[in-house]
Amino acid sequence: MTVVIRTPRTSRLSKLIDSAGGASVALALARAKRNLAKLEPRSLEVVRGHVAEMLALVPPAGPEDAFPKLETAYRAAVGVLDAAGPFERDDLCAAAASLCDLIDAAGNATGFDWRIIQVHARALELMLTLPADAADQRQKVLEGLAEVRNRKLS
Repeated sequence: MTVVIRTPRTSRLSKLIDSAGGASVALALARAKRNLAKLEPRSLEVVRGHVAEMLALVPPAGPEDAFPKLETAYRAAVGVLDAAGPFERDDLCAAAASLCDLIDAAGNATGFDWRIIQVHARALELMLTLPADAADQRQKVLEGLAEVRNRKLS
């Protein structure tokens, strides 16, 4: 007759979970927020760089030049989303997402209204200069961009 003997094994992870120590979720979130706050000035520099890239774009000379320029504008808007998102800069993210929506909806680059890029870049530039407590002004800028988006998408 054969006897099967099973030896229970405890994984290293389960030992770590069961052991005392560590940090509470609230403490870990507070530390993460504090560490992230140190990176916010650099993030805003990155956003300014992307806005400057958008402002430097000029309408294409011909149809062959249009698509690369639209791609550049789209990449700059996505860069704003990436840089501003972790810092709860919803105003900047909304403006950049609005530009992305309009570029996505353009379909072909030949019929695209190139002023849209400049309008969104200037709006982003304005929101970067507004004081932190200027929520009403930011909202008005976003409402203006929404109006532009609605007109162009309809």
